[in-house]
Amino acid sequence: MAWWWRRMKKGLMVYNIYRALSYTLSPLIRLHLRWRRFRGLEHPLRWPERLGLPSQPRRPGPLLWFHAVSLGEGMIAIPVIKHCIRNMPHFNVLFTITTISAFEVLSKSLPSEIILQFSPIDTPASIRCFLDYWKPNAIVLMESELWPNLIMDASKNGITLALLNARMSEKSFKVWSGPVLLPLISLMLSKFSLIVPLSTEQGIRFQLLQAPPYVINFSGDLKYVIEDFGINARGRNNLDNLRLQLSRKQVWMASSIHRGEEEIIVGVHVVLMQLQPNIMTIIVPRHPQQGQEIAKKLEKEGLDVVLRSQYEKLKPETNIYVVDTLGELRYLYSLSPIAVIGGSLLPGLSGHNISEAAAAGCAVLTGCHVGHFSHMVLEMQLSNPLSVLQVSGKLELEKALIELFTNKTLLEARRRAAKEAFGCLSSGIVEDIWSLLNFHIFSRLSAEETKSLRPYEK
Repeated sequence: MAWWWRRMKKGLMVYNIYRALSYTLSPLIRLHLRWRRFRGLEHPLRWPERLGLPSQPRRPGPLLWFHAVSLGEGMIAIPVIKHCIRNMPHFNVLFTITTISAFEVLSKSLPSEIILQFSPIDTPASIRCFLDYWKPNAIVLMESELWPNLIMDASKNGITLALLNARMSEKSFKVWSGPVLLPLISLMLSKFSLIVPLSTEQGIRFQLLQAPPYVINFSGDLKYVIEDFGINARGRNNLDNLRLQLSRKQVWMASSIHRGEEEIIVGVHVVLMQLQPNIMTIIVPRHPQQGQEIAKKLEKEGLDVVLRSQYEKLKPETNIYVVDTLGELRYLYSLSPIAVIGGSLLPGLSGHNISEAAAAGCAVLTGCHVGHFSHMVLEMQLSNPLSVLQVSGKLELEKALIELFTNKTLLEARRRAAKEAFGCLSSGIVEDIWSLLNFHIFSRLSAEETKSLRPYEK
């Protein structure tokens, strides 16, 4: 036990240094926050929420706080939140996000009983202000949100902590496992009552970072769970019209494309045009604001491009459709029999979620640079070898697409395999997560909190 106390003592020492630095730098962090607001990176009206200042009332009764960074993490949290609401209707749910894109989509889609706020920055004053006002009974963090002030202050206030779909990138793992920060991350992870890694490899990383073995449990990757948020009437009508217009085209989609990858996609498009004159390439940039940049660049190269945000009718000569809108990707997958998942075609990238395309019944292709999504690729390939095809570069991508467009039997086999693999791997994940949360988190609420629930249960 002596080594454990020494580790905790060293962890506290490193944490105290972090806390002192974050306190000292708080004025500069506030200035940076205002600068981000000026640049449009923070919400123009609700940015004070990032300082822990609430914009909505705290309803009476116990409260669960779910936190995710961006839209992707937020969307995988929704099925779990809804399951918690169904099973514990006496609990209030607070849901925080960090990015404006997540806010824009989720604020229009979440059930009214969920309170949506921007998350506080990890300074002592912001975290204290936030916790003092909302007084959560439990905090559920998504994926990799490990902030020292938040975790330590929550633990100090007796708030139980859970980390769902937990992941640690290789780069972050190397940083945290260094001699200086290892005691700090070990101390932070010791405050969790439940850690649910998204894969066995990730579970091993958390064990190597000295997370208590008894809090690590597995349930499957929540990214396999697809939540239908719906789209507005205009978007739905346009989608139906677009489907009709595309019915006369040979369609493929390149989604979540990062800067630089569009050159590969366009190069492949030009080759396909020579073989299939009625080809239609749908390009979905990772960041919608890049859509107009891509469209202007392609128009200068003589290509006929239509932007999704313009809701224009396709002309006969249109051969590239650029999606510069948010929250529609999973619906757009239904327009294309083939999906190439970006963020994977160039070194230094780390892939994106392939399950949405598989759920829509697309033949799924991805590059080799898939980072922590490698476990998803492997799981789907083990479930059905035809479910995901990895290509190593532009030439392999060209070859694979030509084969799919010229071999309908192979195309249908890959589409069917992707959908079947998704169905197999997505089954029961939310229910398993709920069981783990119920056992490790909700059952640990104090007797006083449990007593306060009784009037709501009647």
